Amino acid sequence: MQERVAVIGAGIGGLTSAVLLAARGIPVTVLEKEALPGGKVRQLAVGDAHVDAGPTVFTLRHVFEEIFAEGGASLAERCQVRKADLLARHAWSEHERLDLFADPARSEEAVGDFAGAAAARGLRDFRAEAKRIYDILETPFLTNSRVYPPGLMWRIGLWRLGALRAIRPYESLWGALGDHFRDPRLRQLFARYSTYCGSSPFAAPATLMLIAHVEAMGVWLIEGGMAALACAMERLARELGATFRYGARVDEILVEHGRASAVRLAGGEVIPCSAIVANADPAAIAAGVFGQAARRAVHAYPVRRRSLSAMVWCMEADSEGFPLDRHNVFFSPDYRAEFDALKAGRVPENPTAYVCALDRPGDPARDRLQIIVNAPANGDTHPYGPEEIARCGKAMEARLASCGLKLRQCAEPVVTTPADFARLLPSTGGALYGRASHGWAASFLRQSARTRIPGLYCAGGSTHPGAGVPMAALSGRLAVTTLLQDRCSTARSSRVAMPGGMSMRSPTAVPSG
Repeated sequence: MQERVAVIGAGIGGLTSAVLLAARGIPVTVLEKEALPGGKVRQLAVGDAHVDAGPTVFTLRHVFEEIFAEGGASLAERCQVRKADLLARHAWSEHERLDLFADPARSEEAVGDFAGAAAARGLRDFRAEAKRIYDILETPFLTNSRVYPPGLMWRIGLWRLGALRAIRPYESLWGALGDHFRDPRLRQLFARYSTYCGSSPFAAPATLMLIAHVEAMGVWLIEGGMAALACAMERLARELGATFRYGARVDEILVEHGRASAVRLAGGEVIPCSAIVANADPAAIAAGVFGQAARRAVHAYPVRRRSLSAMVWCMEADSEGFPLDRHNVFFSPDYRAEFDALKAGRVPENPTAYVCALDRPGDPARDRLQIIVNAPANGDTHPYGPEEIARCGKAMEARLASCGLKLRQCAEPVVTTPADFARLLPSTGGALYGRASHGWAASFLRQSARTRIPGLYCAGGSTHPGAGVPMAALSGRLAVTTLLQDRCSTARSSRVAMPGGMSMRSPTAVPSG
């Protein structure tokens, strides 16, 4: 069998896998059906401008510093990255605005001015609890292979019997936030973290409070947007010897003698390989997108367990009436009604809107904007015609206007619906985050790196440890770690001499942050 690893998909998980494999001298070919790297990290042309149409929040910088360092490079030398002083600007009306800052003292002062001294103390306690949850889970779970609760407790330490209770898996995020904030606006603000993994705060576990600590560790701004990061990772992988083929759609993962052995492209070409990393939603594998033989590799999950999708507008516009920063959130007046509508399969009539102003902070002549409204992942059954798109656009604009933001579009916006995402991400209905993080067991049910077919591994934001750019990168690292562990195990069990003599670092090492 040819000693080559095929990586299906050039998303962040696939790019991470390619860099780390190539850095170890392993031949790797990345097969991407689109024309550019990045996967969900992509840009769309709007008039003469290019606007980020995927993830926009960059956290856990150290994860990427470690990946670039393993490739003999520096993130700072490959990307222009600076720390954001202002994490996000939030609004409920023209007269209700709240900024959160990288400096905790400034955030506490802002919250105190907004909602009183008790709210400032609540923020301090909330941040401490979010850090405690993150510290408990970082090494045993977030940067390590997926395990079920007994195994997690073993990793945490059996003597820390209160640790499982401390991560609050059996309480909803919305309920737990009530312990810290009486002001419903603050509860709504921090409940929004559940949408980072496409979930409802009324059904997601309070464990997701750890996302607040991830942001508190630093939000970073990348010159050129997140696509610049993807391109930098692709260039590094190429320098290390990886091969990239674009417009190369994989139609089938071939299995021989019970092991993944090759991939077949849409044109019929077969590429033999010793292992495969699939940077794709496990739902696609389970649905047979990569052939019938590969279906048994992963567990399918029901449609009702899908995470959220989105309505996304990319535009160039003149803005007035609201001081935009990079990340801005305009909250709906009734959060529960919003998520009730999503659960019922409808785009909310009065939604929360997130606005990423790509050229802020600063004073651009006009703004490049990505605007996101949560939507159900029903793009494979619901067409989203022009009238519905127009109605959703008006609802979004009304929410912005109610908070004082007025936009004058300079070119026809590009709108992406759940139906568009369903075509981009087959067998998902447009779900952007894989399986929803609902219920205490959700995190333990995400697909792990190792599948039921030897030689086939999973990576990406729909797999363990979760959604988001840094988590997708961690999934790529875990896929490589697992692949190398299995390779070493196979080598130890065989009496056949292995060619080479290449030195590599321990395959069991994982980042600990």
